[in-house]
Amino acid sequence: MSKKERCDIAMPSTTIKRVVVFGGGTGLSNILRGLKRYPIDLTAIVTVADDGGSSGRLFDQYDIPPPGDIRQVMAALSDVEPLIEKMFQYRFEGSDDLKGHSLGNLMLTALTTITGDFARAVEQMGLVLNIKGKVLPAANQRITLHAELEDGSIITGESKIPLYGRKIRNVFISPEDVKPLPETAATIKKADLIVFGPGSLYTSILPTILVQDIRDAVLQSTAKKVYVGNLTTQRGETFRYTASEHVQALYDHAGEPFLDAVLVNNVEAFRRAYKSVGEETEPWLVENDLDKLQALVPEVFVQEIATVYNGTIMHKSADVADVLMRYIERT
Repeated sequence: MSKKERCDIAMPSTTIKRVVVFGGGTGLSNILRGLKRYPIDLTAIVTVADDGGSSGRLFDQYDIPPPGDIRQVMAALSDVEPLIEKMFQYRFEGSDDLKGHSLGNLMLTALTTITGDFARAVEQMGLVLNIKGKVLPAANQRITLHAELEDGSIITGESKIPLYGRKIRNVFISPEDVKPLPETAATIKKADLIVFGPGSLYTSILPTILVQDIRDAVLQSTAKKVYVGNLTTQRGETFRYTASEHVQALYDHAGEPFLDAVLVNNVEAFRRAYKSVGEETEPWLVENDLDKLQALVPEVFVQEIATVYNGTIMHKSADVADVLMRYIERT
């Protein structure tokens, strides 16, 4: 196979590498579960644009950044007894006041009230959960996400954007001059590897680089930059997007091309392996338009990195982490 088809290199180095991962939600959490097994300096920079569900209610009632994506990432990086992690992720039912809230969200809200600072609360919760690495919110204040649709209409609110079912032209945040934590830009600039995705393109990945200082730090960083492609497209956001269209959206919002490599799933191998996913019920897998993708990114790695778990298509966290670590050792 050519270098555009696989990343097959040894890992002899003993130098601690600095890896920064961007995104939010279950996609990012899944990748972090694989990366935390390696002896690396790991930092997750997580979106704080969520305004739905438990996060949205706490967002409105306590005027704090929404904790949901942060909670999921911290659970993924935690090194505690499984029961403690399960308790942290527990979602209440029954009571009208508590229904829908996760215990982790409530704990982060309580710590924010006690310390008076959301980032400080995240730091302290990281000590409680004994997380591997650091978790940095993209900003230490509320951020509102907006989307301009193809018809020119503007939608406000992360949870509302996918509901309209029309193609998204671009997304933007308010306030526009929001600042990240002081250490965030420095962490990005010192990184050896920066990873974007997987996750909801417009509502999880892009909001992190819409913060001006973060975007500038990414573009200035000499780190190798990799996008881990989504496995399926998403109704209301990226319906029937190809792999190159995902990359182009990243470039459009960053203002220039910046990726060194893309890791995408071997779609045909996935279809052969999971014949039980019928044509009528098959979700819209992201197609690898390799000619266009290779014109946008210097290296494209096509690997079998998808599996089906409880009826859901998801990344093989260990396999993705292995490819990323082998790539960083080669650079």
